[in-house]
Amino acid sequence: MATILLTGGTGFIGRALTEMLIKQNYSVIILTRKPKPSSGKVSYAAWDINAGTIDENAVLAADYIIHLAGAGVADKKWTDKRKKEIVDSRVKSGELLVSVLNKVPHKVKAFVSASAIGWYGTDPHIPNREPFQEEHTHDTSFLGQTCYLWERSLDGLDSKIRLVKLRTGIVLGNGGGAYAEFEKPVKMGVAAVLGSGKQIISWIHIEDMCREYLYAIENEEVSGVYNAVAPKPVSNKELTITIAKFLKGSFYIPVNVPVFVLKLMLGDRSVEILKSATVSTDKMHRQGFTFLYPSIESAVANLIKNR
Repeated sequence: MATILLTGGTGFIGRALTEMLIKQNYSVIILTRKPKPSSGKVSYAAWDINAGTIDENAVLAADYIIHLAGAGVADKKWTDKRKKEIVDSRVKSGELLVSVLNKVPHKVKAFVSASAIGWYGTDPHIPNREPFQEEHTHDTSFLGQTCYLWERSLDGLDSKIRLVKLRTGIVLGNGGGAYAEFEKPVKMGVAAVLGSGKQIISWIHIEDMCREYLYAIENEEVSGVYNAVAPKPVSNKELTITIAKFLKGSFYIPVNVPVFVLKLMLGDRSVEILKSATVSTDKMHRQGFTFLYPSIESAVANLIKNR
């Protein structure tokens, strides 16, 4: 039974991924500031990225590492302090892992890290343009720079370790993340279309997201940067109306929330829900990965069925 060292294991994606890994007969060690007693195939080990400390025994026990750690981008107002937390939680954690792996006699075969499609910024207004591919340069916005520093923090990794970086889209799942926020107004009969509603959302069902991490671990030919998004991106309006139709049938009212209201409510964070990012999944598809939920209809139907 192989052992996976997991950071960010108590978060939205981390919880779902831990459950999937256990079902696939992996042993999981979760790095956390406050370790808990072991439970079944899940154990906990201490680390503190600000102090630069980590339980090296956890690293020595690992066959693979999956790195999800990072402060939530949409959770709090983007003050200067919060922006620093968002960057440091990603960069310092990556640097700490690289440092210990380059120091101890480990047995780690592969290191799979989260990144985000915030790397790409906003779609240019060009008719019939190609979606963002992995080789596209990073955006100069706060999120673009954050993703650049996040990915760069791993570049000093021991070259014998296969390194994979998954640029993640909007993850839709029950129990956390963006989907619950899209669903809230719909439950009250209001399909809240944000801004023009034309902005493109490159999304992925949480089960497919977790399957991509598993696929990256188990397939040695997977290496480098990949976009982790479903093959059929949708507009904000399409997503909202799809949720409304599945939840309410024809009993909902579509309402456009003006841009200025969103900016007043969210400040700088409004860029996250107003920008349009059409991102390609061709590279992962060429590696042989198949999606359980390629369309927004299939994803939403599953999420509502399993609420």
